[in-house]
Amino acid sequence: MSRTLVNLFGALLSILTLAGVLLFWGYQSLISYGESSLKLNQSQELEVKRGGSLMQIAKGLEAQGIIQDSWKLKVLLKLHPELAHIRSGLYEITPDDTVNSLLEKLSSGKELVFSVTLIEGQTIKEWRALLQQQPRLTWQEDIFNQVLIAHGDNSGLPEGKFYPDTYHYVAGDDVKLVVEQSYLKMQAELDKAWQGRDKTIPLTSPYELLIMASIIEKETGKAEERPWISAVFTNRLRKKMRLQTDPTVIYGMGERYQGNITRKDLREATPFNTYRIKGLTPTPIAAPSGASLHAAAHPAEVDYLYFVSRNDGSHIFSNTLTEHNRAVDKYQRNR
Repeated sequence: MSRTLVNLFGALLSILTLAGVLLFWGYQSLISYGESSLKLNQSQELEVKRGGSLMQIAKGLEAQGIIQDSWKLKVLLKLHPELAHIRSGLYEITPDDTVNSLLEKLSSGKELVFSVTLIEGQTIKEWRALLQQQPRLTWQEDIFNQVLIAHGDNSGLPEGKFYPDTYHYVAGDDVKLVVEQSYLKMQAELDKAWQGRDKTIPLTSPYELLIMASIIEKETGKAEERPWISAVFTNRLRKKMRLQTDPTVIYGMGERYQGNITRKDLREATPFNTYRIKGLTPTPIAAPSGASLHAAAHPAEVDYLYFVSRNDGSHIFSNTLTEHNRAVDKYQRNR
């Protein structure tokens, strides 16, 4: 082999070696770029609009200083083209995110998830105010009745028919998504409670069970007392006694209630004043929990007819009016 060919071969080998080193360095640089953290001090929202491209998003993030060298992203996508197809929506980016994890979020559609908790013992009016305040949730007026109508209930009486729980949604979802989930869950839980009820309880329909559960919910300070509270009301219904429970009076007072019940309030004839009416109220007075539905369906096997608060969330239960009056004197009249 001539010296010229040897020199050419050596030069070619050097070029190939250098090219290999540069390719390896470039590959490692891209790997490092993908694993680099976003430059964030705290989490923030990132909105991807319909029709937006990944490079448009990258340029915006680069302008904010959140990522650097966005051109490297373009090269990185040549290695992982599946990550280039992003989905519109609202995302959360965090200081723990890397360029790779950001790409995975955007391509898999892992949108920011919001949650709202509908609390047991509250009313539709309270839930309506809460839902109207939720971020990124599209509001509709009269949504509770709309859901009822959609399921064949034209009563116009939504109180108590929706289940208290935590529900999730993403930005732009309609409030109907949350409310309908709540309705369907209550129907399922109510049906389960009714089908599994103690058949001796003096209730004639699932709706009456729902009403009873709502009253139990409002009278319960301690979870373990629910079956006893249920027993008191069940025993009173069996004996044709009025329920005489303050939360029903308060519900009937509506906006007039300012924290106190007077003797005049107890004498007032309203459909919800159980000191005046016999039996249950015409509708639930709040949203009962699953535990209260179960308690309404399975009252404790006790003979109690009365209870009075100890002012610490618990109650004293009594079989007779004489015992009850003593408890009232001790815990309410401070005698």
